[in-house]
Amino acid sequence: MIASIFIVISSLVIIISIVIFNGATSLSIEMVTQTASGGFYLGKGGGILNAILGSLFLALPATGLAYLISIGIAMYLQRDFSHHGVSGFVRLSLDILWGIPSIVYGIFCLTIMIALGIGESLLFGIIALTLLEIPIITRSIDESIKMVPHGLKEGAYSLGSTKFETATKVVRKQAMPGILAGVLLGLGRGIGDAASILFTAGFSDRIPTSLFDSTAALPTTIYHIFQMPYPSVQQKAYAAAFVLLIIVLSISIISRTLSKKSTKYVIK
Repeated sequence: MIASIFIVISSLVIIISIVIFNGATSLSIEMVTQTASGGFYLGKGGGILNAILGSLFLALPATGLAYLISIGIAMYLQRDFSHHGVSGFVRLSLDILWGIPSIVYGIFCLTIMIALGIGESLLFGIIALTLLEIPIITRSIDESIKMVPHGLKEGAYSLGSTKFETATKVVRKQAMPGILAGVLLGLGRGIGDAASILFTAGFSDRIPTSLFDSTAALPTTIYHIFQMPYPSVQQKAYAAAFVLLIIVLSISIISRTLSKKSTKYVIK
């Protein structure tokens, strides 16, 4: 157990140290306030503002859509609404979907795009990330709801509440810490994934102005610029990775904080 903990923590420290050591020294105000330009890929001026905003434009709507779908699925999976066999099959399906590589979601959306004759766009990037996040958020919410004491629901029924009212007003509030953690877990996965948006959102040096514009994101930007043969450009990839690391760590800290604050509504 101690050895396992040491391996995990050491790996985390090494990864963070490498990104900070190489990225912090290359990061500048110009990098986060300007969009990329042609010279950016040759080691000249420009920045990754388009990629930062692109990541937010992709991940935030996708997480919102995934939450709206996931909360309904998770509520339905409870024994008050569905048969045990049906809920078991749905949970198995969600576990399988969780384990599918994210690039498969991207190829699935790409197949639809080709059939419809639509090019790379912000819209299909959002759809790909939504499909990626649904099993993650649903299973997290489902496990949180299962922890709600059954006696609490029986008490709500005895006071005349319907199943729907109990699920939305009692169970949801009791499971709120887990729901928030699941949503932010999905957001962190979505904002850090590259494979699912590589073929769907495309890549662009501009900030998207519509759902049908292609857009860059931090993961795809790191992928593209790290392939450049110039060391100065590769250092910019580390700077982009450093920004992405800060965003993901911030999401984790916010998740912990909100979960702790929401526990005041939980009856233990």
